[in-house]
Amino acid sequence: MDRSVSLPQLPGLSRPAARPDGPKEKCGVIGVWGHPSSVHLSYLGLYAQQHRGQESAGIAVSDGKELHAHLGMGLVSDVFDRRSLLGLQEHGPVGAIGHNRYSTAGGSLDCNTQPLVETTLDGQVGLAHNGNLINAQALRHLFAERGHLFHTTSDTEVIIHLLASPEQRDTSDPLAATLRRLMGAYSLVLLFPDRIEACRDPWGWRPLVLGELEHEGRAYPVVASETVALDVMGARIVREVEPGEIVTLSDKGVESRTFAPPADRLAQCVFEHVYFASPASNVFGQNVQTARETMGEVLAKEAPVEADWVMPMPDSGRSAANGYARASGIPYREAIVPNRYVGRTFIKPTQDQREAAVRLKLNVVHEIVEGKRLVVVDDSIVRGTTTRVKMQQLRAAGAKEIHLRISSPPIQHPCYFGVDFATKTQLIAGDKSVEQIREFLGVDSLHFLSLGGLLSVMDRPDRDFCTACFSGDYRLDIDHPTTEQVLFKEQTSMF
Repeated sequence: MDRSVSLPQLPGLSRPAARPDGPKEKCGVIGVWGHPSSVHLSYLGLYAQQHRGQESAGIAVSDGKELHAHLGMGLVSDVFDRRSLLGLQEHGPVGAIGHNRYSTAGGSLDCNTQPLVETTLDGQVGLAHNGNLINAQALRHLFAERGHLFHTTSDTEVIIHLLASPEQRDTSDPLAATLRRLMGAYSLVLLFPDRIEACRDPWGWRPLVLGELEHEGRAYPVVASETVALDVMGARIVREVEPGEIVTLSDKGVESRTFAPPADRLAQCVFEHVYFASPASNVFGQNVQTARETMGEVLAKEAPVEADWVMPMPDSGRSAANGYARASGIPYREAIVPNRYVGRTFIKPTQDQREAAVRLKLNVVHEIVEGKRLVVVDDSIVRGTTTRVKMQQLRAAGAKEIHLRISSPPIQHPCYFGVDFATKTQLIAGDKSVEQIREFLGVDSLHFLSLGGLLSVMDRPDRDFCTACFSGDYRLDIDHPTTEQVLFKEQTSMF
């Protein structure tokens, strides 16, 4: 397990960093206990959740006494090969956890790969985290003042420091005490030599599901960020891990306890259904593919237009475009063809290089576009710069009219809970009206799905979804964390 040591950045609230255009994946977690093929199953689960994080990947295993891990930067296929998987399997693991990462706090560094594996006074622990903690820097500063050393720059490491601190260790349930100190989004899987603990924050920001895998007459418990991972492993979906719940997977089976009551208003991330989750997954109890198709149907009713074709912006707009075509009666055609052999690493830091990458990654079929009135459907617009290049490509191919339809509201605010958007000043909708965005993109008309239209698609009450990136309605006080920091100082005398 290779790790480099980086100096922590202290103190202050972590803010989203500037990124190339487009929302960035969060992370995916997986956990398997007791199954003789736990390593291979974890590998399959990570592959199924590759869309949730493409910067690094890792698997940690327990042999019943010690933890072992293999981690690395890159895609699952880059990090793992037959030799590395056999190396993990040689430990005779009784359990395994895995992680795909996209950095929302701490940066894209080798030291931040997960699962983190550390040794405390109580033994080893492995940790994989999906989400983002808004009080991580405040906690980190407190630990650093007391001489604690940090090996990563991620927000996840403070969880291990909390778990190992006397204040938490001296309670009847150290993990529950630790989780009650955290503010923000966290779906966690923790690996101990004798068990896996799966936890979800009281607001329910990120998905986490419990499954069961039958093998030779026995049922083995598994957890994952998305149900698509359970499907790939051949596991049956049991239920969601509830907000504020800890689920223990061990040789005793599955046990549950509550560390905090669910929040009065949950904060399930509606953007999971808009963009992040796999269309094959059920997230927050609702299928993603059908939800996105319905978003397209609602969009067609909100913004009808006469056109020859409805076409998606690959690949994120495909589901909503199908729904728009079905509701509008306009034929569906695909005239923007992605180049599958251009990876994410091709994207370069300068705007000219990004625009060249867009042209290379998406090719237009002139014969379908030329002289036609087009409805182009996409899921979101963040900076707008690459969307503009895509529209220019359609114009160059002879499109007569371009009517851009977006199956989510304008993104006007940053996310602090696990989605990596650009900063507010770089969000095109942060300071521009819809008409100004239309002019910038060079399209004939532009319509975003209304917030009410988006929420009408969801199966659960509107109040239980976080829409902060659209509305600015944050469940926690992002700009004034002082009260929370004072509270923590009062509670950390035993550190």
